[in-house]
Amino acid sequence: MYWLYKTEPEECSIDDFANNPTRPIVWEGVRNYQARNFLRAAALDDLVLIYHSSCKLIGLAGIARVVKTAYPDPSQFQPDSIYFDARSSATQPRWSAVELIFVQKFPAVVPLDKLKRSSKLEQLALVQKGSRLSVMPVQPDEWQVMLAMATKE
Repeated sequence: MYWLYKTEPEECSIDDFANNPTRPIVWEGVRNYQARNFLRAAALDDLVLIYHSSCKLIGLAGIARVVKTAYPDPSQFQPDSIYFDARSSATQPRWSAVELIFVQKFPAVVPLDKLKRSSKLEQLALVQKGSRLSVMPVQPDEWQVMLAMATKE
């Protein structure tokens, strides 16, 4: 299966993956139930488009691969973390994390505007009005369209 994960580059960017290509990075801090459920659905070796948001150049930046499937997000238990959740417990964790590893950095970020202009991506949750999910599934045909856009840059 294919996924798209949004991140703010100052927190975790494709460069963080590329700078340590063999070190898994914990994808934590997802605090939306629907996004969490999608995160939990990720399988080993699923591919993930890394999407930079809340930055100067918003768009697709590269690809990572799931190397560890969902487990309790450790940040929910850390009082000093911005992702701390006092209502979560070790016996009933509310939030999940996965681990990703670097696959590829695109030659250039594929801008959101370009994605929105593609008639082949009209059903992609990312381009839907009002969609703000940080984790979302990507259909195989959508994946191919976005991969073609990224490699043509």
